[in-house]
Amino acid sequence: MELGAAFDDVRQEVRALLEAAADAGAGAAGVEAVRDEYGYSWLVSRRRPRELPELVGDLHMVNSALEGGGFGPQLLCSVVGFRGGEDGERRLGLVYLYKRGTFYPFAPLPGEADRRDNALELRVRAILAEDLRIEPDLGRWFPLWGAPGL
Repeated sequence: MELGAAFDDVRQEVRALLEAAADAGAGAAGVEAVRDEYGYSWLVSRRRPRELPELVGDLHMVNSALEGGGFGPQLLCSVVGFRGGEDGERRLGLVYLYKRGTFYPFAPLPGEADRRDNALELRVRAILAEDLRIEPDLGRWFPLWGAPGL
């Protein structure tokens, strides 16, 4: 089976899993496949802020399905995006590096092309360090410019 067909099969399985979770009362808005400007494929699940535990379940389910479909070596990361501030323009991504089992924050600056808020990233690291396995190598805190959901 060619890679594109295999990915389509896994994507359909993931959609079915997430739709079943939504039907069970989890409330997912659905999942969509998106390709970013760099050619990376993303599966995007949108949730309301109070549904963060369900979103974490979605991410685990998606990663497990992709790994089970033979795509484990191609998995790079999962991202949970947050928006805030008075104007809703502040963005923060909590990035999970699949192969390393670690997290790091990514905070693109609003209205700035390819610039990030390093101070916010370091504050978030300090806040989450007791609860999550934070990536210790700052050189691996890759920017995710153009990632859907951010």
